[in-house]
Amino acid sequence: MAESGPSGFRLVGGWLKEANTRFAAWFNRVTPKGLYPRSLLIIVTPMVILQSVVAFVFMERHYSTVTRRLSAAVSQDISAVVALYGVLPRDKDFSALRSIAWRNLRLKVDVLPPAPLPPPGPKPFFSVLDSALSREIGARVKEPFWIDTVGRSNLIEVRIKMEDAVLLVFAPRNAAYASNSHIFLLWMVGTSLVLLTVAILFLRNQIRPIENLADAAEAFGKGRDVENFRPRGAREVRRAAVAFLEMKRRIERQIEQRTTMLAGVSHDMRTILTRFKLELAFLPDGADTEALKKDVDELQGMLEAYLAFARGDPGEQAALTDMGQVIEDLRLNAERDGATAEASFMGPPLVEVKGDQLKRCIGNLVNNAVRHARRVAITGTRDARWLIVTVDDDGPGIPEEKREEVFRPFLRLDDARNQDDGGSGLGLAIARDIARAHGGEVLLADSPMGGLRASVRVPV
Repeated sequence: MAESGPSGFRLVGGWLKEANTRFAAWFNRVTPKGLYPRSLLIIVTPMVILQSVVAFVFMERHYSTVTRRLSAAVSQDISAVVALYGVLPRDKDFSALRSIAWRNLRLKVDVLPPAPLPPPGPKPFFSVLDSALSREIGARVKEPFWIDTVGRSNLIEVRIKMEDAVLLVFAPRNAAYASNSHIFLLWMVGTSLVLLTVAILFLRNQIRPIENLADAAEAFGKGRDVENFRPRGAREVRRAAVAFLEMKRRIERQIEQRTTMLAGVSHDMRTILTRFKLELAFLPDGADTEALKKDVDELQGMLEAYLAFARGDPGEQAALTDMGQVIEDLRLNAERDGATAEASFMGPPLVEVKGDQLKRCIGNLVNNAVRHARRVAITGTRDARWLIVTVDDDGPGIPEEKREEVFRPFLRLDDARNQDDGGSGLGLAIARDIARAHGGEVLLADSPMGGLRASVRVPV
C-alpha cells in the first residue's frame, strides 16, 4: 500500500501529460497559422465570450424576472375581472364590467355564450411569456382557461370558462413582458461589430509592416533586390526592420569588398603568369619546357575558376527567365561535348531568378555528368513554390558517404567519378553557392539511370 500511492500519482501525471500533449497538438492543428488571423482570434474570442455571458445573464436574470413580474401583474388584473364578473349585476351587455376593466385595468373584456374552450395551440419557440403567463394565471384563477400569445402580435387573448359564460379578455402584449429587451441586444451586437471593425483595421495596419519585413527578408534570401522597403509600424517592428537593413548593407559591403580585393589579386597574379609565359617562350623547346608550360596553363585555369567561384557575379538582378529554354540550351551543349542527352520541363517555364547564374549552376552539374557518363537526362519541374531541376547520368556515381565532401572547394576524390584532369574541383562548389544564393540547395542521390542524380531546388 505504501508504494501504490506514488505509482498512482505517476500514472495520473502521465495521463494528464499525454492528454495535454494531445490537446496542444489538436489546438495547433485547428487554429490558424498566420500572425494576423491568430491576433484577430485573440481579440475576437474574448469579445464573443463576454457578449455571450452578458446576453445569458441578461436573458436569465433581467428578461425572465421582468417577464414573470409583468405576467403576474396582468394575471392579477385578469383575476380581478373574474371577481368583478361574479359580484357585478348581470346587465344586458355587461357595460359596467367592460367600462371598469378598460378604464382601470386597460383590458378589453367581452362575455361570450357558454361553449367549450379551444384546444391548446402551438407553443412559441421562445416561450418565456407563454409559460410565465400560464403559470401566473393558473395560480390566481381557479376556473379553466385558455391563452393565446401567438395569434395576434400586439395582444394576448385569454378565455376563462365560467359557469354560465366564457370571459374573453384581451391584454396588451407589452404589458406582460419586457418588450424593449431587443434594444439592449441590438446595442450590444452593434457596438461589438463597430469595435470589432476598428480592431480589425488597427490590427491590419500593425501586422502589415511585419509582413513587409518577412517579404523583404525572403526576397533578399533568394538573391533578389529589395525595393521600396523602409521601417514602419510599432517600435519593435521598426527595430527589427532597421536591423535587417543594417545586416543587408553589411553583407552587400562585404561582397563588394571581396570582389574588389579579388579583382586586384586577379590582376597581380595574371601579371606574374604573363611573365612566366614570356620567359618560357624564350626557353628552348624540350620536355622540361613543355612540362612547365602545362603547369602554368593549369595554374591559370585554377586561378580563373577560383576567381569565378569567389566572385559569384553579385551584380546580376533577378528577372523572368525561360527555364525550359535554358534546359534545352544545356542539352545542346551536352550533345556538342559528345554525350547522348535528353531534356524535359513541366510547369510554367517563366521563373524570376538570376538567369545567367542559375544557368551556370545547372551547367556545372551537366558538365560534371558529361565528363563521366555517356547518357545524360535533364528534367525540370516547377510548381507554386519550387523550381526543381535534376541531372541524371549513367556514370560511376559518387559513394553516399562522400557526397557531402565533394562540395568542398578544390576537393577531388580518388574515385574514378571525380578524377578530373581538366577541372579544378570547383564545379559542384560553385553550383551549391549559386543555389544557396537563390535560397535553394543542391542535393546528390542515386540516379535511376545507374549513376548520379544532382538536383537543384530553388524557391520561386
